[in-house]
Amino acid sequence: MICRGRFAPSPTGELHFGSLLAALASCLEARARGGEWRVRMEDVDTPRTVPGAAEAILACLEAHGFVWEGETLWQSRRREAYREALATLQSRGLAYPCACSRREIAVATDIRAIDGGLRYPGTCRHGLPPGRIARAWRLRTEDADIAFIDRIQGRICQNLARDVGDFVLWRADGQFAYQLAVVVDDAFQGITHIVRGADLLDSTSRQIYLQRCLGYDVPEYLHVPVATNAADEKLSKQTGAPALDVRQPVANLTRALAFLGQRPPQELSKASVAEVWAWALAHWKPENIPRTRRLRTNGREQPSCGATRR
Repeated sequence: MICRGRFAPSPTGELHFGSLLAALASCLEARARGGEWRVRMEDVDTPRTVPGAAEAILACLEAHGFVWEGETLWQSRRREAYREALATLQSRGLAYPCACSRREIAVATDIRAIDGGLRYPGTCRHGLPPGRIARAWRLRTEDADIAFIDRIQGRICQNLARDVGDFVLWRADGQFAYQLAVVVDDAFQGITHIVRGADLLDSTSRQIYLQRCLGYDVPEYLHVPVATNAADEKLSKQTGAPALDVRQPVANLTRALAFLGQRPPQELSKASVAEVWAWALAHWKPENIPRTRRLRTNGREQPSCGATRR
């Protein structure tokens, strides 16, 4: 089977250094295995989409020498696929309607899920309360461990019922949840190796569970450290991460390689973009990536090109 990787940014702003790390690592991993690399624009969350950001992201990737197979996949054009997946889960009794608002959940419980939010207390698990209508749809989780081996972070294990609770697939605002959309799209694109930031590590067990519920193959996972600023905050639009300077692709790429533990030689800073890529492919060693979830930038790695995650 051919190796197939992907980069799936959300168009909520321009690409920054943290985004470049995920794009570069995922592309190098796929190419080093003789496989394909694809780009997906995760724009299904319409309220968060910034006009023009998607186009800026694609232009930034091209300026940094990225080449991908096939056309860019746009989540906003795949809502019917998500509806079909949700209908499958509903028909199997795995998804159920929920009438609870965030305020009602906060009143009902103070137990935190692994991602910091409140763990759903199961109010609607056995049916909607009398007189209530569905606001969302949730996936029924099991009291069982979901474990996988991440190539950088090691063995990860979650009990979804205890650590997460029944999670949302379709939101009260009419939007499909990230967890459902990403699983459906990875299966559709035949993704075999997912390389992304460690900020999504705690979502992976949920996605594996969803893959199993829908009968999909489970990809291999590799989560690279999240780049943080001097205040130990993840580089993001919310923390003021600057956009990548497309006039400095060689500097940006070599900084990213260094952050990923690849030790690019000093003379590479005077090379062309094509020469940087040739060196990176010939010397790619994922085992050299720091085995940590978070890693502070050293200041020189701060400049960054437009997206957020996955």
